[in-house]
Amino acid sequence: MTAELVRGQNHPLPDSRLEVRVSAGHAVVACATCTDERDVTRREWLAHPGSPRLPGLEVPTGATDAPRYTVDLAAVDAAVHRIHLVIALPEGPGGPAHFGATAAPFLAVAGQDGTEVASFTITELGAETAVEALELYRRQGAWKVRAVGQGYAGGLGRLFADQGLDGAQERAAEVQAAIARPTPRAEPAPLRTLSASEGTYAPGAGTGSTSTGGSGAGARPGGQTPTPGGPDATVPDGFQSAGAAQPGSTTPQPSADGTQQEASTGSGGRIDYSHPRRRSVPPPPPPTAPAPQPGEPTRPVAGDATGWSMEERLYNQIWGMFEDLARTVAAYRSAVEFAESRLDQELDQALSDPRSRIGGAADAARAEARAKCEQLTAQARQALDRDLAQLAAESDVVEPALPPAFARWDNPVWHAFRVPMETPMAMRLGDLQLPESPELRIPFLIRLPLERGLWVDSGRAGSEAAIMLDDAQLRKLAMDCAVAHAARLVAVHPPGDFAVHVIDPAGTAAPSLAPLVESGVLAAPPAAGAQGVSQTLAKLTQRVDLVTMAVRGGAPDALPPDLDTAEQLLIVNDFPHGFDDRAVTQLRYLADEGPQVGVHLMMVADREDASAYGPVLDPLWRSLLRVTPVPDDHLADPWVRHSWTYQPPAVPPGSAILRHVLDQVSEARRSWDG
Repeated sequence: MTAELVRGQNHPLPDSRLEVRVSAGHAVVACATCTDERDVTRREWLAHPGSPRLPGLEVPTGATDAPRYTVDLAAVDAAVHRIHLVIALPEGPGGPAHFGATAAPFLAVAGQDGTEVASFTITELGAETAVEALELYRRQGAWKVRAVGQGYAGGLGRLFADQGLDGAQERAAEVQAAIARPTPRAEPAPLRTLSASEGTYAPGAGTGSTSTGGSGAGARPGGQTPTPGGPDATVPDGFQSAGAAQPGSTTPQPSADGTQQEASTGSGGRIDYSHPRRRSVPPPPPPTAPAPQPGEPTRPVAGDATGWSMEERLYNQIWGMFEDLARTVAAYRSAVEFAESRLDQELDQALSDPRSRIGGAADAARAEARAKCEQLTAQARQALDRDLAQLAAESDVVEPALPPAFARWDNPVWHAFRVPMETPMAMRLGDLQLPESPELRIPFLIRLPLERGLWVDSGRAGSEAAIMLDDAQLRKLAMDCAVAHAARLVAVHPPGDFAVHVIDPAGTAAPSLAPLVESGVLAAPPAAGAQGVSQTLAKLTQRVDLVTMAVRGGAPDALPPDLDTAEQLLIVNDFPHGFDDRAVTQLRYLADEGPQVGVHLMMVADREDASAYGPVLDPLWRSLLRVTPVPDDHLADPWVRHSWTYQPPAVPPGSAILRHVLDQVSEARRSWDG
């Protein structure tokens, strides 16, 4: 499946031999520059139509509407850290004056078998005549592609100067002079490998596809598509690109500084519940670590990723750590599986002859086969330990630098907490880990506003940790976990932008709800009994109806002046106790339609308690992101299908940090309302 990238998003490259196809609809010039780890471009690191070849890289020899880059990453100079793929308009009459007057250029990255692995459409171009389209870069021994889309109204000269190329204007003139005439669209040439030692090319095995259009939905990490294994095997949907467009979002209004502004009601209340908008131009490069001394490993840096703010950089860096851990463990498991398979084959081959099954020769063959297996396994473990050590060092630097929305409850940043004036781009929902490295935990972040409701599972559901607890303990832990999630949601939103409602029909959650009740952050006291359930659901479903009609009808000013346009969270405990058929229908409606208009659901329930409803409630459970109050390995990533162990957020025993944070929220609300 092709990953449809947006500006700033990256994607791993599974093959070393690649072909990057460009579809522009008009003649463009394809160039490429290379930079080292310090982002320095050497004079000889420029490929253009007049000098189309570099080790591991070739560009077309003329201007065409469908240029293709041929890349062999294994043959690229070892000093090259990044490869910048550039397209530009030819100078002279007869062609478009700038990219804003043409169709949006489309780029597709294909493997050696012609299968597209990533695509990128460069939108929102105007007076630019040269564009840095894609960047191929190394990260911890692997190559990735990043969508850039940075345009330059000053043309190739300004682009080359920005990349630090000596004699930028002269080199740009050299590129334009090398274009004799536009060339027609050509059929894709076979992928070729460039020998770095000999400086020549050898034919490759695959040929590119003639397709230049994108196919399928983007395989973004953290998508909400359930993976094999049932509804509980959920993809960690918090991990998605910082700049990805979200379904159902309304068209943003551009501001003077290039950011996107949200729509508002006439009375000033916010009714756009889409994800926070990102700038329409690529962010600046991340900060680089000081060069290490000879023999010393590279020291990690917090925020070592692209982004317009430190928050966005840290978000993308955490995403990269998650991806790196998934890939390195997948490589280790594959190596171990290969070693064991090879052992079985060698034992079968050695013992296939009955005459050789007994005696010293058979024992020697078995010992040799096992020794080879152990050697391969040890080599794989050594590589894994090296990668894990790098990730652990990065985690040690990143964790202390996280803002409150991303930080654990034991992070000192919470002691200096103040209610923010802007909603963060994401929030920490817990931690993720793999059995190969249980001490390495990756923050599990979900984007805000929430696109799905949450289900804190108070049942056992096969979890070993849950089986060790009795029902009362498990339900208490589930409600404590829900309160911790709700407290963080309230804390990371500006004053008055987030309200919390609670349905507790039998009042069994009173001890867990005490921090929310005593701090005064609840919109109303917890609803109890069948009447309380009915009134709360009726109020929220009416709000969803009104806002939905206003948004779809384009009439936000028609909303009642007393309607609270802040986002709403409904916590439901002990479902289905106190719920009749009408209430169940309203709950399903809130789960399906609420997130689009700022009404979110958090269920604290055991699915078995609602088994009497049968399959009627299956869509409800599937629509919610299941988390657990105890460690459980029910989450899966979309690439290699690892079973990730989810660790719920834990407030340190005896700590008053939760109450301190909620008191800050309550005080900020009083000041805001006053």
